Amino acid sequence: MLTTLQAKAAFLLAFLAALAFPLKADTIYQRTAQGREQVIQRNAIVVREDSYALVYKHFDLPDMRVEKVQLSKGSLPYTVDISTPQQRQGIVSLWKQFGYTANVTDTSGKTTLVYDAYIDFYPPHGEGSLLAAVSPLTSFPLQLTAGGADVQSFSEIARVDFQDGEITLTLKNGRVEHGKFLMPTTKPAEARFLGITDKYNPASDDVFDFSEPLSNLKTIVFQQ
Repeated sequence: MLTTLQAKAAFLLAFLAALAFPLKADTIYQRTAQGREQVIQRNAIVVREDSYALVYKHFDLPDMRVEKVQLSKGSLPYTVDISTPQQRQGIVSLWKQFGYTANVTDTSGKTTLVYDAYIDFYPPHGEGSLLAAVSPLTSFPLQLTAGGADVQSFSEIARVDFQDGEITLTLKNGRVEHGKFLMPTTKPAEARFLGITDKYNPASDDVFDFSEPLSNLKTIVFQQ
């Protein structure tokens, strides 16, 4: 069985190899002070541009999720090669291969296949926008029922079960942990499970089209 380090190395090689294929997604350039064009980002999808900023989405390998980046326009201009809708759909398909994928079942019994999954934080009850000061997670931090706390990466988790505010993590090594979700902030906040589905629109301004509070979930089963 591959160790976690070996698995991450294999994942990185596969990701870099996939990016080498000529998918011709949006490519962003900036002209240097010496007059040369340098590539800022390949395999991106530009969602907005005006005289002040350029906003694009891309898959961030260290964070293991799709992210949005805003480039402020200064004295050095940016140029963009815009891809076709079909090419952009190909890039979304590529993103789906390299994030965390899970079958998510909510309390109504509906199951959704979610790609590039992560957890982020919003004001309670869906009121207001993202709590930007709290970093997104691709892990489950638990206040353990047995005492103490632990954090498990999505990569180590086989299954998550939710019942009456309690969370049970079944790890891929067979170990089981019980506890409550440990919020990374003392401010009132709601943890949501986010990601993209097969219905995701590449032109969307958002980096997700699936968003459910953990309190609305029954199970999360991560794919191997």
